[in-house]
Amino acid sequence: MFYAALDVSLRSVAICIIDEFGKVRLERSVPSDVPDIVRCFHEFGEPIHQVGLEAGTLTQHLTYGLTEAGFDVVCMEARQVSAALSAMRNKTDKNDAAVWLNCFDQVGRAGYM
Repeated sequence: MFYAALDVSLRSVAICIIDEFGKVRLERSVPSDVPDIVRCFHEFGEPIHQVGLEAGTLTQHLTYGLTEAGFDVVCMEARQVSAALSAMRNKTDKNDAAVWLNCFDQVGRAGYM
């Protein structure tokens, strides 16, 4: 199984995909448009079990679009993972996406998703 996290800004989305063992399989930045994100997922070539993103300005648009494209989308409030993000020494969109994946993994294993 593969899981994707999106760190969304108005112009671009940092995508990080991991496998079920937590190994990063893809890191990429694409425009903040549903077709570009879907294309990236399809080019990855393996089914994405779940997509996670932070609540924000584009959340509704991306959630509806990705759900319509057949993806299981989970949205989290930034406060749920703010401690992990603030503890990072090297805060970048790419790192944020990886941290989100770790948080989704932990929350999912605890049975909250």
